[in-house]
Amino acid sequence: MAFLSSMNVVGSGLTAQQLRLDVISENITNQNTTRTEAGGPYRRKFVVLESQGGQTPFQQALARARGEAVATQGGVQVTEIAEDPSDFKLVYDPTNPDANADGYVEMPNVDLVKEIADAMAASQAYSANVTAFNVLKQVAAKGLEIGK
Repeated sequence: MAFLSSMNVVGSGLTAQQLRLDVISENITNQNTTRTEAGGPYRRKFVVLESQGGQTPFQQALARARGEAVATQGGVQVTEIAEDPSDFKLVYDPTNPDANADGYVEMPNVDLVKEIADAMAASQAYSANVTAFNVLKQVAAKGLEIGK
């Protein structure tokens, strides 16, 4: 049973990091979008992750002492895809059809350097989850060899 819950934890991490990379890709794609359906420029999005289930060792001991069920499954879940409330960048371009009366265009609040750094972090987290999955796979294979 612990093996399956470990697989669920790793799977939740893979899913969360993949979604995070998807949102980062959307941000990079829209870094120059000055007009959206909601009106105004594109607003940068980010993924909010939260620990799911699982209990700390103290919480597990307390639950056992009370005679309650001990939740051992952990992992991560996406609670929301939020919008960055930071200000838009103003760029002087009077020829742009989205320019205001002073000739300034509101550009998305997407910073390419920040997005690349976030993508690198998400990619590393994804790779760590893949490594954990491969270790679990090896442990399961070795466990099955014991019966031979």
